[in-house]
Amino acid sequence: MRVLVVEDARALAAIVAEGLRDQGMAVDIAHDGLAAAAKLDVNAYEVVLLDRDLPGIHGDALCQMITGRDDRPMVLMLTAAGSPGDRVSGLTLGADDYLAKPFHFPELVLRIRSLARRRPSSRGRVLRADGVELDPVARTATRDGTRLDLSVKEFALLEALLQASPAHLSAEDLLERVWDEHADPFTNTVTVTIGRLRRKLGAPPVITTTAGVGYRIAEPAG
Repeated sequence: MRVLVVEDARALAAIVAEGLRDQGMAVDIAHDGLAAAAKLDVNAYEVVLLDRDLPGIHGDALCQMITGRDDRPMVLMLTAAGSPGDRVSGLTLGADDYLAKPFHFPELVLRIRSLARRRPSSRGRVLRADGVELDPVARTATRDGTRLDLSVKEFALLEALLQASPAHLSAEDLLERVWDEHADPFTNTVTVTIGRLRRKLGAPPVITTTAGVGYRIAEPAG
């Protein structure tokens, strides 16, 4: 899952981003509305964590811009103002959820995951292909009923491949979905993580590679 954190308080943005990355999310940060708008034009996000009181472009205006997009991300609006009237006005602008500061981080994570599931283009809760099942909410993955012990990045990589199945994802696609905009495009981290994931998935192979195209998980023929 790729998330954009739009927050002008730099320390808070860094803490939130680090915590979400520890949960296996790819996270980018923007500290003002103009930078956020530029990132939204370049990258595809599933959820935008949007501070309401932003410099550059106010959070209210940015929220309205986001809701007018095709295949738009879900918006979780954050603000220090937590009265019922503030929540109503935020949701009226098109936000999908609203969370007042200060907030409990576990609740933030649950709300982000819930929004990602509600996104119209998202699939069902449990992802399945070729004997592999992954539950993004419970954070569990199995193959043929056997629990897989996966690292955060291995889990996120498997989730991305299952979401795309039976289509291919290139190394660049996976870098974008599983890591973030600071990932080195020339790194071999995707290859290394794919290798570890393949070993944990076991035989017969689940992830196939097509030279010049990418990786995929597909149901076996027949």
